[in-house]
This record gives sequence, structure tokens and C-alpha cells, in this order.
Amino acid sequence: QVQLVESGGGLVQTGGSLRLSCVASARPFSSYAMGWFRQAPGKEREFVGGIRWSGGSTSYADSVKGRFTISRDYAKNTVYLQMNSLKPEDTAVYYCVGRVGPVRWGANDYDYWGQGTQVTVSS
Repeated sequence: QVQLVESGGGLVQTGGSLRLSCVASARPFSSYAMGWFRQAPGKEREFVGGIRWSGGSTSYADSVKGRFTISRDYAKNTVYLQMNSLKPEDTAVYYCVGRVGPVRWGANDYDYWGQGTQVTVSS
């Protein structure tokens, strides 16, 4: 059982940047995919992006492509979400996720979830 702990959320102005971190309690297997979802009030959870632990290939939602970047650090069992050019519509609780297998876009495809971290972008 892998536990995921996010950090790095906060309040930022439009156009600003934040970096979220997600530390896994154990080193993800090479077959793992890690990623991020977000959920705004009154909306369903939305796929943000994902990364294969082995190889580092990434996938992003169109809404964040070109602004957000996912990376991982083997030595620290950590996945990062670098968020630039933030917009008010990026305001949400951001969740770190993990699964065995490739990156998927459905929330139900992920077995492991962090507790979430709030990101608020003011206009």
C-alpha cells in the first residue's frame, strides 16, 4: 500500500506560479503511473496530467498543456506539478494519484490518492 502526501498549495494571483509536491511512502515500481487530478467546488474531479515512473513520459489535459509540467525525482520518491501562468479557473483541490500501469484519464483508474491540497488563484 502506497501512501501519497501532497504539499505546496496556497493562494496566488493570476499569472503566478506554484509547485506542488507529492511524496510516496514507498518507491513506486517501474510499472507505476503517477499523476494529478483536481476538483473545483460543484464540479467532478478532472484529470490534470500524469507521468510514467519509468521513462518519464507525460500526458496533460488540454486545459493545462503548455502551462503545467509534471516531473519526478527517483531519489526522493516525489512527483512534482509545476504550475505557471495560473488562472482563476485553476482554483481547486489538487490530488496526487498513483496506479499500476500506464497513465489513465479516469479517476476510477487510480488506486492511490493523497489527501489533497488547496490551490486558489485570485483575479
